[in-house]
Amino acid sequence: MDTSNVPSEPEESDSQDNMEAILGKKYKRAYWRNLSAFWIFGLCNNFAYVVMLSAAHDILKEEENPTTNISSQTTTEAPVASNKTYLECNKVSTGAILLADILPTLIVKLTFPLFLEKIPYSVKITVISGFALSSFLIVALAHEIWLSIIGVVCASIGAGLGEITFLGLTTFYNRNVVSMWSSGTGGAGVFGALVYAGFTSAGLSPRTSLLIMIVVPVLMMISYFFVLTKAQRKTKIVDDSSLLLEEDDRKTYSLTIKQKLLLIPALFKYMIPLTLVYFGEYFINQGLHELLYFNGQWLSKSEQYRWYQVDYQIGVFISRSSVNLIHIKKLWILPVLQFANLILLLCQVFYRFIPNIWIVFVIVLWEGLLGGAAYVNTFFRITNEIPAEKKEYCIGVTALGDSIGIAVAGAVAIPSHNAICNLQITM
Repeated sequence: MDTSNVPSEPEESDSQDNMEAILGKKYKRAYWRNLSAFWIFGLCNNFAYVVMLSAAHDILKEEENPTTNISSQTTTEAPVASNKTYLECNKVSTGAILLADILPTLIVKLTFPLFLEKIPYSVKITVISGFALSSFLIVALAHEIWLSIIGVVCASIGAGLGEITFLGLTTFYNRNVVSMWSSGTGGAGVFGALVYAGFTSAGLSPRTSLLIMIVVPVLMMISYFFVLTKAQRKTKIVDDSSLLLEEDDRKTYSLTIKQKLLLIPALFKYMIPLTLVYFGEYFINQGLHELLYFNGQWLSKSEQYRWYQVDYQIGVFISRSSVNLIHIKKLWILPVLQFANLILLLCQVFYRFIPNIWIVFVIVLWEGLLGGAAYVNTFFRITNEIPAEKKEYCIGVTALGDSIGIAVAGAVAIPSHNAICNLQITM
């Protein structure tokens, strides 16, 4: 029997191996595209929010002294008696900007998870980019404080909507995109605070600096429509699933309103530590940073505030990028350590016992490390512990935790700032 025309088994096997190799390369490319896209999402989503907090001193100072060059002077002189130097304060705490920057986010996170999943992601992300773009334009062009606040509110709405949208989107991809999203949000902190501080230190006005930053929301749109691959919920893929999109075999499952409400108590173990950590760190950032300045430094008082913000954001970026190396399961330890930071820096405001600004920089960096660790480990645990059909909703609800902590911190920072400044503390 002539078998010369019959393909041999090894040839069939080689053909199958080649096909799997081609598919493997395809999904590897998709995997890295998705990781890159989620890092950019995190960067762009939080960028406007961070910049508004970094610009808080300047926004407030412009209203208090409209004719003053706000890039070089941002504090109100306290009265000096004899040879004593007193703590200098703005008339309004930067906690006021924090409230404008977080309350709309909190409202969005409280209401939108109940129906947001019904809106296409392309629509949601277009709206998010629109709010971010509007925030930069409004604040840059505004000449009244109330209009600047509207711009800050736009940044807040965009960031809040973006957080629950992109965290929900992570559930359709490989679980590693969560760490990339978190790293990107940390990167937003570093780059946002650093770029703003760098531009203003280089002599650019705050208005010009904000106008340059309108490219960031555009980058978000480009990343979603041209970098991210399309999520597929029911696709069988080749064996090396760790490299792939983690396209879900799960059935499309929709929770009822009652089921969603009943799930909330089970999420408190994630939400409470996150809320407490964020309260501590944002009370420090917006209640104490502006009071932690040192006289006679190479940085002015306003520059010290800006670089404290940069220092804090570097800590956040490092810890949010570390979840694949370090996992923290005992989330309760993070608020304990953060409140220790709060007490230490509050004592510094009153007693001025820390002799060198570099020591404060180290403490602020540690504060950022704790805040970033709380965020990324909370959502990493949810990704690994919550059933797939409930994950998207649970992530959206848990994201409330940081916003509640930040909002309470802003509300407490304002009267605390006023009380501390009224004491006329001697430097």
